[in-house]
Amino acid sequence: MALSSENEAEGVGGPNEVVPTAFLRYANPRRFFALALGLSWLFWTPIALLGWEPFSMPGVVLFALGGLGPAATEFVLILRDADPEYVRDYKQRVIDYRRIGPRWALVVLLFFPVVNGIALGIVVLTGGPLPAFETATDLIADPITILPYAGFILLFGPLPEELGWRGYALDGLQARWSAFSASLILGILWAAWHLPLFFMEGSFQAELGLLTPQFAFYTGSIVVSSILYTWIYNNTNRSTLSAILFHFMTNFSGELMGLGDRARLYQFGLILLAATLVVLAWGPGTLTGNPRERSAGVLGF
Repeated sequence: MALSSENEAEGVGGPNEVVPTAFLRYANPRRFFALALGLSWLFWTPIALLGWEPFSMPGVVLFALGGLGPAATEFVLILRDADPEYVRDYKQRVIDYRRIGPRWALVVLLFFPVVNGIALGIVVLTGGPLPAFETATDLIADPITILPYAGFILLFGPLPEELGWRGYALDGLQARWSAFSASLILGILWAAWHLPLFFMEGSFQAELGLLTPQFAFYTGSIVVSSILYTWIYNNTNRSTLSAILFHFMTNFSGELMGLGDRARLYQFGLILLAATLVVLAWGPGTLTGNPRERSAGVLGF
């Protein structure tokens, strides 16, 4: 799509040229994050305060509603704008698999399985034990449960989150900042969105603990991996579907491999290395390899 000159990439500090100018007036990330975090925390806070289990009644109802915060927010904001062309573009980015292409499909589907496999390999090489792979063993023993389990993973995270994070918020951030800066802003707020989960007994985040090394690796991985999401999104013609699938593979492969504390440390290091190489090789302005960005620096602010 053609863009006006006022929205060309301005080195590393200004908006990049990924987002069509016709849609910039609908991009309001500040309103989105205020509503998304507020709505999710509204449902999640009672679970933490009352000590309810997030995966049993009645806590699971509030837990599920809180997880829908990003998707519900983007739906309300898009419905409020009600521009047919913007709505059509939004839908196409969710359902059009042709935007991804074979090469980027391999990145989307294999990046985290490979990274997690390398992390486990480092654990073994440094004298650590392999995980029991309990989830993978159970699914292999009862293959009919694989699809329902995958559907559960998709619905409780990747789908409702990415409809908001990358489907709506990322365009608004990139309309104002470089891809690198937009990624970090989104990553920090995305990590903050998870904070109530650390106070819910029985959640994965509560097991990691608050302000522990595991907490640092978990939140750090979210922030840094946000760069990789933007990289894929921008190179697949703003495909929200690519972000949904990438998020799904992150969660699904992690569940199957059952990473322990040491493996999560190595996973974070590998994600940080990959994100650094992406910024250096593809440029911080748009993360698309635009030659004009190569001399612009790495920090991207």
